[in-house]
Amino acid sequence: MKPKSNYFYKIAPTPIGKLKLVASDKGLAALLWEHDKPSRVRLGPLTENKNHPVLLQAERELAEYLSGKRRAFSVKLDAAGTPFQNKVWHALEKIPFGETRSYSQIAKEIGKPAAVRAVGAAIGRNPLCVMVPCHRVIGASGALTGFAGGLDMKVRLLTLEGAKNLKDAPKSKRLSKK
Repeated sequence: MKPKSNYFYKIAPTPIGKLKLVASDKGLAALLWEHDKPSRVRLGPLTENKNHPVLLQAERELAEYLSGKRRAFSVKLDAAGTPFQNKVWHALEKIPFGETRSYSQIAKEIGKPAAVRAVGAAIGRNPLCVMVPCHRVIGASGALTGFAGGLDMKVRLLTLEGAKNLKDAPKSKRLSKK
């Protein structure tokens, strides 16, 4: 069976570590953490291409976001997922910069209020962490919950965005604004 698309990647050094940016010719397909579990996001074969236009745009926008100069991304996205996952990921894109939502709020937003666990599983498979802001999803009590980049990274991203009232958010783990 042939892969769905040809995928290209580049490693982007950032203030939050080395990130693997993956694109197809249609858009950005994944943003992977340096120590991401290989099974979390499944892609076809990858070819390194440091000059792919989608990867260059994604790297530039990510740098602007991490330096506090960008609040939303405009790079075209090409995430592969099930219809349910895509519905959840689309709901994540609607969470405003600096705000959070609970898993149950996302479940209600997509019209599946009883599917909180399935929503959590879909969020865990989000291939575009940061750009499709799964870091903005927290537990119903306000407590921080799982994140592919780790809870410390979740705190850093939420702090960068100015999110308030973060439980379990040690100040030493925050990403300073420049």
